[in-house]
Amino acid sequence: MATELHEAICMAKQERHKNLFLNYRNLNKFPVELLKDEGLQFLERLYMKRNSLTTLPENLAQKLPNLIELYLHSNNIVMVPEDIGELSRLRSLDLSDNALLFLCPEIGRLRSLRHLRLANNQLEALPSEVGELQELESLDVSRNRLTCLPARLHRCRSLQYLTADRNQLRHLPRHLCLLPSLNELSLSANRLTSLPPDLGRSRELRFVFVDYNVELKGLPSYLYNKVIGCNGCGTSDVLPEGAAVLGGAAGLGVPLPPEVKLLAWESERVAPLEELAMRSLHRTHLQDPHDLVLPRSLQERLFCPLGHCPRCGQPMFTSAYPKAFPLRDTTLGGVHHRSAVSFVAYCCSSRCLQMFDLQG
Repeated sequence: MATELHEAICMAKQERHKNLFLNYRNLNKFPVELLKDEGLQFLERLYMKRNSLTTLPENLAQKLPNLIELYLHSNNIVMVPEDIGELSRLRSLDLSDNALLFLCPEIGRLRSLRHLRLANNQLEALPSEVGELQELESLDVSRNRLTCLPARLHRCRSLQYLTADRNQLRHLPRHLCLLPSLNELSLSANRLTSLPPDLGRSRELRFVFVDYNVELKGLPSYLYNKVIGCNGCGTSDVLPEGAAVLGGAAGLGVPLPPEVKLLAWESERVAPLEELAMRSLHRTHLQDPHDLVLPRSLQERLFCPLGHCPRCGQPMFTSAYPKAFPLRDTTLGGVHHRSAVSFVAYCCSSRCLQMFDLQG
């Protein structure tokens, strides 16, 4: 096996191969032949799936500087060296089915990266620097131990597919609603209790899958006309401890997103003063709200509102008028009969609340 490996690498060097396949070689160390002398300066694609690698060399980028695709699926890699950030041409990185506990911040320096696969590892968090990947089109972090996603993901302007199934997510940052290219979002089998009110407002987002989040009892009304998966949602009788809940006349126990600080009701004709002030500031400083001298929490809310009224599009910052539509009473009830959720519209005023109709 060692001789065969040596011959394959020597041939790749002599014939200046752009692709090198080292899958299923039972390797427990990165082959030193790849790193000798000047390395393989011309190599663009390296396939090393289903080996037993535990580490990557620190000088990987120095010896293989022109890598475009690196496939390390199904190894035992625990960490990625900081030098990974020097692979300036890398477009696809597959580290699925490894033993990653930590992802170094230098991953954010892979400015050409389009596809990042980290499924089936042991990651408890993602570095916020992932948000610097402007060319990233697909991100798969399913089957990890994530409890949250970084808010800075909204900077990934090219992100189209985000998969985070089978983690421990309880909430999503509302900033993800700002992703302009997101087409498919998959969050099945997490611990979600709520979703951002603006999720689905973007026309680009067409597919949302949140199946088997048993404590998720409310879906933003913007998702009504999307392709959604919500089987097994809302089936838990236990509400999250300390969660604010939308009850209403129907007795719907829908936990609210943590960003909702105040609920207004139909009888309250005028929004609270803080809400009116925030709306005025937003209109005045729409282009650059960061120039304002405000508490950090309010400044961030001004940049990324709580949500937008589904009736008139008015941004909301601290309060909303909620209206629930049980899924069983909609035309989708027969399709999603294994779900016990409601669509929830968060309106900006009592007038919009009265006029809004989910199916109108």
